[in-house]
Amino acid sequence: MPLKVRTSIAALAAAGLLSGCLAGLQPASKQSYSPGDDPASASNIGRAETTSALIADLQSRQSVLPPDGPFALVADSVIRASSGASVAELRVAQLKSQAKAKNWLPQIGPSVNLTSLSGLVTDLLLQQALFDNGQRKAERAHAAADVEIAAVTLATEMNQRVFSGLSYHVRAEQARAQAEVARRAADRLAGYDAVITERLAGGLSDRSEQQVIRQHLTEMQATLAGDMETEASALAELSALAAGPVDAIRGLDSLPPDMVQVMPLTVIRARAEGAQMVAEANMARAEMMPGLRATTSVGTGGLQPGLRLGGGVLNAGMRDSMAALQATGEIAGKRTAQAAEDARRRIVMLERRIALLQQRERSGTAVLAQTAENLDLFDQQYRVGRRTLLELVNQYHDYARLEREQVGLRHEAILLRLEIARDRGQLVNGSQL
Repeated sequence: MPLKVRTSIAALAAAGLLSGCLAGLQPASKQSYSPGDDPASASNIGRAETTSALIADLQSRQSVLPPDGPFALVADSVIRASSGASVAELRVAQLKSQAKAKNWLPQIGPSVNLTSLSGLVTDLLLQQALFDNGQRKAERAHAAADVEIAAVTLATEMNQRVFSGLSYHVRAEQARAQAEVARRAADRLAGYDAVITERLAGGLSDRSEQQVIRQHLTEMQATLAGDMETEASALAELSALAAGPVDAIRGLDSLPPDMVQVMPLTVIRARAEGAQMVAEANMARAEMMPGLRATTSVGTGGLQPGLRLGGGVLNAGMRDSMAALQATGEIAGKRTAQAAEDARRRIVMLERRIALLQQRERSGTAVLAQTAENLDLFDQQYRVGRRTLLELVNQYHDYARLEREQVGLRHEAILLRLEIARDRGQLVNGSQL
């Protein structure tokens, strides 16, 4: 028989056998599937396997940043400048998961056998798993867990990126506000220095008073220079992170209280990694147990159907190996519980620090108001000769230092609130991921 005719017959036989495997062997193959995994519903397997409550939770999250405020402008700018590496990794994981969703289909490929020292026989081999101890289902679960881990990684990196940009913005705003306080103080101390210089020239003061005043002036000028450098550095870092110039963005936003019901990203990642661990354990368990495959070889010898028994080999340590694999689920659950505890403790610590800063801000406001009254009193007493210029300068120096510290408290509290929002994945809308 000509070669082309034999090839055509073999191809037709293979197609017929494949349809027979799908139809006739379908009931037996259900042993390795859950009720929704049979080949009759294969068109929905991909959607069923890739549908994830974890990913749906990430996509439904809303940012705590006011949509029309300066924080949202900074966030949009740094998101647009993202390289997209995590997005590419997520896409690769999705493609692998889609490929694994079709692993229930029969496999077809060449089979090469050495018949003698002088020849090889090449056949076309088709095989369909009848009983695999859930290995293919575990493979699909493992691929789905990879997608979830990639999604959590993307959400974590994007929230961290936005947090970094907002941190630079808040630091720049803090340095700018503190620089304004230092600038006013330096100008006023310079005025006092001019007064003491005139009095020194007239013999009304000595150089020790001038040295003290100039020491305060030099310290305040150095503080002003440091604040300006901090602002410039923060803006430079933000510009490097953002998609365009952000120097014109000014101001702060008020953030809402922490939403306790939103699960931190570290806990979500621990759950996804736990699911991956369980899937790996199920795959290893399936490989250790016997499985059954239906095979058909199509070649020069015609159709040669058969059954193939495969799987692991019994050994003395198999019982302990099985017990170790069965404990994987408990380990995954404990890791998730530990991640939840760590996240809860961290958020409680941040909330406590925010409360302390707010308390310091409230008490500092009262202290600053009292210091301002004392400064006015000192100024009046100085004008009538009851206070020296040095006493007035010392009082003003203390007031300027308190005012500068008071300005920074609000910014520090905002940074801590942003940390909580970052940990919970609430700096980026889920629709932007």
